[in-house]
Amino acid sequence: MTTVTALTTLTLLALAGCGTETGRESDGAAEAGSAVRTDLPLTDVRWSIESLSVDGKKTAAPAGASVEIDSKGKASAQTGCNSIGAKVTIDGDTITVGEKETTLIGCPDELAAFEKALGGAFAGKLKAKVEDKKLTLTGADGDSIALTAEKPAPLVGTGWAVSGVVSGGTVSSLPQDKKGETGKATLTFAEDGTVSGNLGCNGFSASAKVTDSTITFGMLRATKKLCPEPGMSLEYELRKVLDGKVTYELHHRELTIKAADGEGFTAAAGTPAK
Repeated sequence: MTTVTALTTLTLLALAGCGTETGRESDGAAEAGSAVRTDLPLTDVRWSIESLSVDGKKTAAPAGASVEIDSKGKASAQTGCNSIGAKVTIDGDTITVGEKETTLIGCPDELAAFEKALGGAFAGKLKAKVEDKKLTLTGADGDSIALTAEKPAPLVGTGWAVSGVVSGGTVSSLPQDKKGETGKATLTFAEDGTVSGNLGCNGFSASAKVTDSTITFGMLRATKKLCPEPGMSLEYELRKVLDGKVTYELHHRELTIKAADGEGFTAAAGTPAK
């Protein structure tokens, strides 16, 4: 596993609420000078990246790729692998992206290529156009990013795909095999106070009592298959967390769960793996 720089920790702390589902859909007009003047405000909206058009070539974005700009002019972009942070200024329909910092997770080749292209497109002066909850950012060279406004995902009823491992205040990439493939784990909280999914190898279920900031997991029931790596390593990490009382933070479509010792994992809203 490749450890991410401290930027990830700062990004998580800055973006996450205190365990409550406080993500809001932004309605109404944007404040003067703080966002593009459109029916849908530009800031404090989670924008899912749909595609990039670079040098006339359109590329679909990987799952989890997004951009968010807060009302203080801080931008956070998720590439599907790493996080990008930048200071931005907004003047009318022009967004100027300042110097950027990025985390350093080792990414599969396809994600690394998209990340490089996004870093080049999300730079300098960009013209913003919003129509019907769709945002297009276009650079002076004609390269563009197509985005769609996301609704916040509720904790219960959403399929969460595990995306990273938290340890010692930092987030690490998921365990990988020799080909760079990562383990896949999912979980879904149900209205009846249970959680179920896949730990990376075995299917599981447990009771899950949810409050505004904590989840208390009951005894974990799981199948007993032996699987090749990296599935078993990921399962080992998750079993350490899904035990007893933990805290959680939910921001838009990102979930972070931590045990009392600081060990935990991150997950992105999506469709659980079969």
